[in-house]
Amino acid sequence: MPTISMFYGIIIRMYFSPGEHPPPHFHAYYNECKATVDIHTCDLIDGNLPRKQTKLILAWAELHQEELMANWHLVMNGEEPFKIQPLQ
Repeated sequence: MPTISMFYGIIIRMYFSPGEHPPPHFHAYYNECKATVDIHTCDLIDGNLPRKQTKLILAWAELHQEELMANWHLVMNGEEPFKIQPLQ
């Protein structure tokens, strides 16, 4: 699963698989915690992260929603996603 961004100890990944299930989403990891985030709504749809990291991830997702959707279309076509600027 390619890493598309990293910031503040958070790793953002997207499955590189044409068979991945809807809705469009990405996976966020922080220490032992992980969560799945819906790209359209910028909400957690699965998992659990500390409150501070959740806020950072959701803010980042809102800023990069179009890029995340472009990456989703790439992985659905079996192509590798591109890197996205980290939160600064």
